[in-house]
Amino acid sequence: MHAFDVLGDPVRRRILELLAEGESSSGQVVEVIVAEFGISQAGVSQHLKVLRESGFATVRAEGTRRIYQLDTSPLRDIDDWLSCFRVFWDHKLSALDTEIARGKRQRVKNASDAGS
Repeated sequence: MHAFDVLGDPVRRRILELLAEGESSSGQVVEVIVAEFGISQAGVSQHLKVLRESGFATVRAEGTRRIYQLDTSPLRDIDDWLSCFRVFWDHKLSALDTEIARGKRQRVKNASDAGS
């Protein structure tokens, strides 16, 4: 399965968000996903399987628990692919940085003028 196909599913994206916060047991993932999406435990297990098989997650046994961890390798591949499109937004982000800095300077100036 292609990385974008994996990320095309909102449940799998949410699981990746959870794993980005730190490793989680399958039970913890199931609890959150069932509550947020209303799918079955078996459905969540299938999504975890897709993430494992596509390289987005690794799993290790810890007694009877299965602990999942994010593997960022496929995300780097996506980032590499997106790099050719960054030219379309880099200058806009630079302009935004400039405006944020300008706004901060103006707030500091206004605060010091008010305190005088």
